[in-house]
Amino acid sequence: MQFFGAIAWGKWISTLFLLVLGIVLASFAARAISRFMEDRASRHHTVMVRRLVFYLVLAIFFFAALREAGFSLDVVLGAAGILTVAIGFASQTSASNMISGLFLLVEKPFEIGNFIEVEGTIGEVVSIDMLSVKLRTPDNLYVRIPNETLIKTRVVNRSRFPIRRMDLTVGIAYAEDVARVENLLLDLARQSSVSLEEPKAFVLVTGFGPSSIDMQFSFWLPSDRVLQGRSQMMVAVKKMLDEEGIEIPFPHTSIYAGSHSEPFRVELLRPQTDTNKGEPDADQNG
Repeated sequence: MQFFGAIAWGKWISTLFLLVLGIVLASFAARAISRFMEDRASRHHTVMVRRLVFYLVLAIFFFAALREAGFSLDVVLGAAGILTVAIGFASQTSASNMISGLFLLVEKPFEIGNFIEVEGTIGEVVSIDMLSVKLRTPDNLYVRIPNETLIKTRVVNRSRFPIRRMDLTVGIAYAEDVARVENLLLDLARQSSVSLEEPKAFVLVTGFGPSSIDMQFSFWLPSDRVLQGRSQMMVAVKKMLDEEGIEIPFPHTSIYAGSHSEPFRVELLRPQTDTNKGEPDADQNG
């Protein structure tokens, strides 16, 4: 009883009250600044400022609570520094991820809401945290990538620019008029709602394949309509080629006996049936 009586309950209740008040006010301030910046800044900057405000308010009330409990701030800060160094040596990977996260925030190669590609993984950035970046893939998978990996590897930002160029490969038969097909494709791009008017679409002959003349049909479309636009344009190209009677060849092989020889004559023969099967041999019957 003497032990409990010696505890300064009033001091500890005040300390607990400051901690709870700090959490409540930090959450309130973070939500308020988030609503204020929602229409005035990007999602990336809104999240960064919201977290900064939350941790700043929480830190102020945390140190105020420690002081209320009777701890000296000089001793607390010294202990925190020693603890930080010890944790840094003990967890070098985590420290590397934290430092890499700072570089990502400063360099800003992508923002929340961008579609990026990292080592074959494509997804939307849903969170940029101290240790990792979280992605949501098109098939709704949650992928966590350490910040250190993003610094060391190649990152492709597919949403950096508002428009993208889409290249489609179209193969036509050797007997077709290449110039006519080129004009038809350009007309299709001008009439399509998927293709942008500027920059203009263009067509290139890229090679003579084993069974077709290969053409590159390039057009521009908004970055947020890449998949739908690609599919719609491919359907439109197929429909246009069918309507114009232009052949889309399939892989085949031609066999020649020589440069001046005529093609082989191919004849299908039915298997011969033995009509005398079962009849007695005349020599054997005498």
